[in-house]
Amino acid sequence: MGSDDRRTPELGAISLLALGVNGMVGVGIFFAPSEIAGQVPGAAGAWVYPLTALLVAPVGACYAVLGARFSRDGGPLVWAEAAFGKLIGFTVGWITYVSALLSTAAVLSGLGEYLALYLGFAASSAGHVAAACVLVLSAIAAVGLRFSAWVWNGLTIAKLVPLVALLGVGLATAWHFTSRAPLVSEADVMGSATASSWFRAVLIAVFALQGFEVLPLVSSSVRNRARSMPFAIGLSLAVVALLYLALHYSAVMAVPQLASAKAPLSAAATALGGPTLHQVVSLGTQISAIGISFGMIATTPRYLAALGGDDSFGTWLGRRSPRNVPLAALGICTVLTLALVLVGELGSLFVLAAMAVLAQFAVSVFALAALAWREEHGLTRRHLGLAVLALVTLVLVGLGSEAKELITLAGCIALGFALRWLHRLLARRAPS
Repeated sequence: MGSDDRRTPELGAISLLALGVNGMVGVGIFFAPSEIAGQVPGAAGAWVYPLTALLVAPVGACYAVLGARFSRDGGPLVWAEAAFGKLIGFTVGWITYVSALLSTAAVLSGLGEYLALYLGFAASSAGHVAAACVLVLSAIAAVGLRFSAWVWNGLTIAKLVPLVALLGVGLATAWHFTSRAPLVSEADVMGSATASSWFRAVLIAVFALQGFEVLPLVSSSVRNRARSMPFAIGLSLAVVALLYLALHYSAVMAVPQLASAKAPLSAAATALGGPTLHQVVSLGTQISAIGISFGMIATTPRYLAALGGDDSFGTWLGRRSPRNVPLAALGICTVLTLALVLVGELGSLFVLAAMAVLAQFAVSVFALAALAWREEHGLTRRHLGLAVLALVTLVLVGLGSEAKELITLAGCIALGFALRWLHRLLARRAPS
């Protein structure tokens, strides 16, 4: 433990920003435009992304404030434990770990399907392709955090290239665009989209915009946390929201029936730039999925490692290699992810993961409020205003949730408590 405290932090503000952008620009944006267009048609749908970013921004500010004040890895688990004790801290840590694990498996499952088709394999081999990706990406993550940072920096740049290409063609076309497919007027859009449609669209956009919450997971490895954490979280939210706004507008302009498009950005690429741009964007889908998958595989074990205490799953789980990798946690995550991607259909797991993220957000905000009220860890009661604002926005965002999703989430929490109880029971019976 002492050697960990003396090591030099590996991540600067730019690498942290790249991790945030990489975590947010995932496969969601390649499919979210059609779902959002189904709720808010026409050009107004593009404004769902900055609206969602504004609603999520107070939560991001809470994460930046807390992430800058805690040097221990684990993010929400560490904050909840400091504010409410180990039991609540364990609950939050388990929720966030399950959310990250299911999201990782779902994204890799989708990656397997796309790569299988792209490489000419049979659709039935998608699970095996996904499993191969899990093994390769886990092996890279095991090399070390510094090397992982180089990889996700490169993947972030690579996956942004096709999106920027589509954006550039879309803006150039807009400059000369006359009447390929008239846009729905703003008056018609506002008349056809109800308040509930906007709320549902925002909930969909939350999935596309989530990802900044992984940054505090590597707090102990960040140089100058007080500046780097707010910089990376705030700028990643702003950059990604504006990128999504422009991409959605380009898709609306190019594809009249955007709501029914199976692959909206690929369809927009075909309409705006022909087969060449279509191939570029399709390749970008693969790179994006690889990028987000690698970011998840590199950071998800740290959620599990943060649960490595005597009163949770045992200190062995949190031990790190000389290159700052929790190898035991990485191995467990690799095995579980392999099992999940080989099961088959995992599309429904995205909804559960999104709900778990909202639960994680809420408890993190409550932790900020409690610590600010007690004026601990450098917080003051002036931070209570930020916590209240974040809770209000979370209530607005969560209006689209359903009872069955809450029940499933409760089942996952119960499983974590059962495993914790089993570990403690075995620990008491073990000879001293």
